[in-house]
Amino acid sequence: MPVSDAESVVMEVLWNRSPLGSDEVVAVLSARSDWAEPTIKTLLNRLLKKGAVRADRDGRRYLYSPQLTREAWVASQSQGVLDRLFGGRVAPLVAHFSERGKLSQADIDELRRLIEDLDDGRR
Repeated sequence: MPVSDAESVVMEVLWNRSPLGSDEVVAVLSARSDWAEPTIKTLLNRLLKKGAVRADRDGRRYLYSPQLTREAWVASQSQGVLDRLFGGRVAPLVAHFSERGKLSQADIDELRRLIEDLDDGRR
């Protein structure tokens, strides 16, 4: 399901701690952004309509919990970036960062280990 950049900020709050009431989500996001309460509640409602979150009644309020897992969202976003920018291929993505000096030695070592593990799994 498509989740906008703004909606993903709300999802991060819920992935880190849930269930939360809208007032709690507003408090967390107001402390780290300049978003007003109506904006945050609108984003929560959009996520609810998309099925990314659910709302369970708790007395006179609703508690919001993620339905979309962070792992599923990251997988979708990652695949989208690969498809849009690199034709669905990982090697050009790695080459892009390598050519710009964005890979540390630790990154290179980790990539080597990942490739070795992949090779071991195919033998």
